Amino acid sequence: MLNLSNLKPKIGRKDRKRVGRGSGSGHGTYSGRGMKGQKSRSGGNIKPGFEGGRMPFIRQIPKIRGFKSFYPKNQVVDLSEVEKRVSKFPVTPEVLKQAGLIANSKLPVKILGGGAVTKKMDFKGVKLSKPAQKAIEAAGGKNDQ
Repeated sequence: MLNLSNLKPKIGRKDRKRVGRGSGSGHGTYSGRGMKGQKSRSGGNIKPGFEGGRMPFIRQIPKIRGFKSFYPKNQVVDLSEVEKRVSKFPVTPEVLKQAGLIANSKLPVKILGGGAVTKKMDFKGVKLSKPAQKAIEAAGGKNDQ
């Protein structure tokens, strides 16, 4: 029966290495530190990444310059192109992808105001530039972002 009085560890504890206790122990004289050099001295430590004085590997690699934003860039579509190619309303990123105006419906889309608008268009889930917004509102359309 298993109880607190007969519990044992799964594997026995490994004994600690006792250094500096005579040459018969196998860890005497230099106590496992070798003979001379920085690592044999007390307080002698080598910093991580130190490679013996040569140019460290991390400094040999060229630096990557510049900045890359985490935010995706807008897919830009001209308002006149939307008017020509899209007949399904409201205009969404999926509709623009089907019309072949954008490559990916998951990335943000921005409509830029180029040319006059003749028909009423409603937009959903796309960004509009100020001139595009004015042209759409003038034609009687609206934007629900």
